[in-house]
Amino acid sequence: MAELPSADLRGTSPDRVRDALRDGDPLPGGRGFAGRLLDAPGRDGPVLVRDVLGRQPLFVEREAIDPVTAGAPAGHGPTDPDAWSFSRTALDDPTPVPPGSVASATGVERVWALPDEAPAAPGPAQAAVDDAVDAALGGLEAEPGRLAVAFSGGVDSGLVAAGAPDAPCYVAGFEGCHDVAAAREAAAAMDRELRVVEITHEELLRAVRAVAGVTGRRNPMDLAIAVPLYLAAEAAAADGVDRLAVGQGADELFGGYSKVVEPATDDRVDADTVRGARTETVRTLPAQLERDVLALRAAGVEPVAPLLDDRVVSAALALPGELLASDGERKVALRRAAAGRVPESVRTADKKAVQYGTYVSRELDRLARRAGFKRRMDDHVGRYLEDLLAGD
Repeated sequence: MAELPSADLRGTSPDRVRDALRDGDPLPGGRGFAGRLLDAPGRDGPVLVRDVLGRQPLFVEREAIDPVTAGAPAGHGPTDPDAWSFSRTALDDPTPVPPGSVASATGVERVWALPDEAPAAPGPAQAAVDDAVDAALGGLEAEPGRLAVAFSGGVDSGLVAAGAPDAPCYVAGFEGCHDVAAAREAAAAMDRELRVVEITHEELLRAVRAVAGVTGRRNPMDLAIAVPLYLAAEAAAADGVDRLAVGQGADELFGGYSKVVEPATDDRVDADTVRGARTETVRTLPAQLERDVLALRAAGVEPVAPLLDDRVVSAALALPGELLASDGERKVALRRAAAGRVPESVRTADKKAVQYGTYVSRELDRLARRAGFKRRMDDHVGRYLEDLLAGD
């Protein structure tokens, strides 16, 4: 019988992580893992582990992971019960365990790296994505707990919703915003139940404080991205939902950003190829996922990210550039995989980034200016948020 996950390890079973360590396999199956592992192959004593994409947040006291510079007491190691946690707020001076790493009394060792191989031919590459998406979405509703979907009307959340046909959908945004309008249109096309969470200034400020508190992020971009997700998740939790399925990872893995399309002439990336630019965006995932997972858990739900399943990640990383972005189209392979699963209007939808599509960035700017932080000031919204959160 397969070993079940332990209280000290999230995301998968201890046996699977031991096998991944033994084989050096960065994508051993599942949707990521993190925690404390006993009997790690080739190591004395327990270790902390975190998957290669950092899909499960894991923190350790800074003094325990870097005792020389932090002046840790003798014998205080990262695997001590009071030295690590899945939550930042449970520790005095938390720092993330680096993704793809093992941390122990002997230090931190990077043991897994994402595959960096030549791309597959277009036909087999597309077939692999089709199969991986099908497999990743296949068992969503069979997992324990009541499921809902964070839904914005684009192809990512549309695919996730298609994998959970009985789950209610949730979207948050200010009145009149693009995301709510797109979600309503897509939900109607898919004949889905949609709960709209209308954000007000009062709710925005409450959520900003909550998200900043659990994530440690206080910059305008991180907060504007996480707040709509937090408010949608909070509403779902109030309705009795345990798990919220999200489309996280699709833009990074499948070439969803405009800067991936013409990287040679885009100063936002260093790479000059589509695949190289996509690699740069994938490297941003651990920090983004830490923020989103912590915000969702604080709202009362456990996130489920089927498009970050190891099978999907592996298939996406093998895509040639033409199946990432081509002729102005982004996420080519994912949109092709969505054919027949979602309505054509959803499959081809062109969405705004969440911070703009929900109007959260716009309204933070408005509140900042009302509070006297004018646009002529450098980083006026950031300075407003710093002032707002000063006592927290």
